[in-house]
This record gives sequence, structure tokens and C-alpha cells, in this order.
Amino acid sequence: MKKGLPKDITIVIVNDFDYVQGGASKVALDTAKILHENGYKVIFFSGSHQDNEYTNIGFKNISLNISECLKDKNKIRGSLRGIYNLKARKEFKRLLSNLDPNKTIIHIHGWTKTLSSSIFNVAFKMRFKVVLTLHDYFSACPNGGFFNYKKNKICTLKPLSYKCICTNCDSRNYFFKFYRILRQIVQNRIVKLNEKIKVVIYVSEFSYKILNKYFSEKTSSFVIYSPLNDLKKQTNTNSKSKKYVLFVGRISKEKGIIPFCRAVSELNYPAIVIGDGPLLTDLKKDFPNIHFLGWKNSKEVIDYYRSAHVFVFPSLWYETAGLTVLEAAQCNLYSLVSDK
Repeated sequence: MKKGLPKDITIVIVNDFDYVQGGASKVALDTAKILHENGYKVIFFSGSHQDNEYTNIGFKNISLNISECLKDKNKIRGSLRGIYNLKARKEFKRLLSNLDPNKTIIHIHGWTKTLSSSIFNVAFKMRFKVVLTLHDYFSACPNGGFFNYKKNKICTLKPLSYKCICTNCDSRNYFFKFYRILRQIVQNRIVKLNEKIKVVIYVSEFSYKILNKYFSEKTSSFVIYSPLNDLKKQTNTNSKSKKYVLFVGRISKEKGIIPFCRAVSELNYPAIVIGDGPLLTDLKKDFPNIHFLGWKNSKEVIDYYRSAHVFVFPSLWYETAGLTVLEAAQCNLYSLVSDK
């Protein structure tokens, strides 16, 4: 019988957000909650803060209370912070200075939106044990998805190759691509994240096959599926009075929201979209027949799963693992998914 971690271990969970901003944040917070409930000392370190359902659960929460780097009104300042966040470095070093490297595990989930690779730099230099869960592809690809937004298709170029650097694949313009290139160079050439990280967790066999080649042969790797809430008692009624197709996720191009909206509109089929993102305002105007509900908390989303006829997951890029598909399945709801 395998033994668990000693109870005197401190686990520092690191994520850009201390609230559910997306699938990665939900997993980070649920992991903190589960570990805390099992008697471990948990410290949650984040860049951006909002009061939410996880705020007063009991584990220690340390947040820098800063905005996303690319949402900073001062674009130059925001870009520099995204490439290497000095404040995050300072505060993370202060936190780790009070912890024993031999009795502490740092578990990192998200770092590209507010914290930057500076947190890895601190942890490596102070010789802490670091575990990284790969919820996306930012460890290898500058734009995090092996996706060319201009061509609206999967990108097969080698990250940071000459062709990669010269290709304008960002969803906005080449300035943002250049920013991401600089960020990636600092992360993988200076901080040397992929070379120094000792343990990585993949959330699916699919993402393992894509990312494994970018890490050192000395890096230990595991596939661990994301934790889900216990919804065994939840059922889907599929009644005729509650028939609509459901989309849950970020309202952005790579998630396939545009073809989804076009398809349900052409079929004149009732549809509900839950989520937020850069395309939300425009899509509301273009598709007035679709109910765009914005962001909903996890309990509210479950109610929509239970009342939907089918869940649609039309992603155009490489997904590491479709957490929403698993949640729908827990509610006995069928999913229609893309082959990405």
C-alpha cells in the first residue's frame, strides 16, 4: 500500500488567479481545497484576486492583487511585467524565505497571465521541489496553443525557430507575437524552465504526446486527470420543455464559438452560451437569437448541464483536456466534440 505525503509537508499552490477564471484555475483551487481538507498545510499564491467561493475555505491565500499583464493601461509596463514580473519575484522569494525547502512542495498551475516565469527562477535558485501541471502549451509554444489565429488552424512550426519568430500568428497583431517571443526566450533560454523542472503533470495522454519532447530526459512525468466535483447524484432530464444546445467556455476564436453560433443559427435551434471573452460583445450583436449568459459559477453551470439536450465542444486548437466535457458527462449529458 502506497504511503501519502507526510502531514508536515507544506504545499504552495501557484496560479495567476485565486478565482475560477478558467479550467486551470478551477483545478488549482480544487486541488488546494482537497489537500487542505486532508490535513495538509496549503498556501495559495496568486497574482490576481477576487472574493469567491474559495476565499474563506481555510487555506492561506497570498495574492499580489494585480491585473493581467496585457490588460495594464500602460502597455509597456504590462509587457515588461509579463516578460519578467519583478514584484512577483520579490513576494514569492519573501514567502519561500520562511519555508523549509526539504519540507515544501511548490505546485504551479498558471503563470503566464500575471506572475511570469520569475516564480520558477526564484524556486529553482532556492532549491525548492517544483511540480508543474501543464494545463496549456505555454511551456513550449509562445502563444500557448500551437495555433495560428490568422489562418485559423493548427501550427506545426518548431517553437522559437526562425519561421516561428517571423510568423504573425497572434490573435491581435505582431506586436503581441513579438512580446510572446521575448517572454518565451526569457522563460526557456534564461530561466530554463523546461531544462530545470524535475516533475511535470500532464492532464491527458494527448497533451503528453505533444509536449513531452520539449522537456529534459531527466524530467519525471505523470498523467493525472483533473479533479471533478462529486456530481454522481446529478441527472439530466432531457425533457422536451428543456431542449437547447449548450456551449460553456471562453468566448474566443480558438474555442470554435463562431462556427458554433453559425451552425445553431442556420438550424434555428435554441442555444445557450456560458462564458466570457474578447468576442462576447460582437457575437451578441451578430447572433441575437442565441442566449449569451456571461460567466456563471460552477453550481449554476451544473444546472444548465442538467437541462440541456446536448453539450457542444467545438474547439479548433489542441485542447489539453476538455474539463467541461467531463463535467457534462457527470450530468449524463451527451457531448458533441471536435477532433482537436
